Amino acid sequence: MGFTSQRGYGEFKDGWEFPGGKVEKGETKEEALIREIKEELDTVIKVDSYLDTIEYDYPDFHLSMDCFICSIVEGNLVLKEHEDSKWIKKEEIDTLNWLPADLVIIDKVKEMM
Repeated sequence: MGFTSQRGYGEFKDGWEFPGGKVEKGETKEEALIREIKEELDTVIKVDSYLDTIEYDYPDFHLSMDCFICSIVEGNLVLKEHEDSKWIKKEEIDTLNWLPADLVIIDKVKEMM
């Protein structure tokens, strides 16, 4: 199964995405993901493996998104910034309205499930 969240703000409000965020100065990509999940979902995770890097051009900016497979260490995935969330099965992935950049990684996620 995979975990996804529904954006609760901004231009892409209501679109589904895989949670994460920006890397701050001095952080590794993995440390940034662990921090962002703690901040946004009040959950401690561990990064199990690298999946892929997505490059996507939105109209106003370029997104470089590193994607990882993670597991929960502690916590209950409490929504702090998102509108909704769900655990999804492989068969459900294509039923969601994904954000454009996240849509690029869907096939690889399905292969991993």
